[in-house]
Amino acid sequence: MVSITETQKIGVGLTGFGLFCLLFGVLLYFDSVLLAFGNVLFLAGLAFIIGPRRTAGFFFQRQKLRGSTFFLGGVALVLFRWPIIGMAVESYGFLLLFRSFFPVAFGFILSLVNIPYLNVEVALPWSEERE
Repeated sequence: MVSITETQKIGVGLTGFGLFCLLFGVLLYFDSVLLAFGNVLFLAGLAFIIGPRRTAGFFFQRQKLRGSTFFLGGVALVLFRWPIIGMAVESYGFLLLFRSFFPVAFGFILSLVNIPYLNVEVALPWSEERE
């Protein structure tokens, strides 16, 4: 069993509350204060979960620099009260940053669901081995 430290528990709470604020900010017609608060909490929670050095290392890897620029630029646009454009830029950066993680997440979710036909159909575009 993987043990989780108290700092990581705080980080999970901050990240979850940040995602809640982001969702609520979008539902309230792109409320810039909630979106900015959610962005700050999300980034702080990420730093608490994996540590500040690894967070900076993740965002500033050479192959992820474009995604980081779009993501952090979108955060800056939201902080400067351009919420719709900022969230669009931030979403594009998020997709660029985490595109290698999506197949792993979908595979994990599909292994939990274990629906045979759906599992094969959805897993085909990302799998290396096609039957």
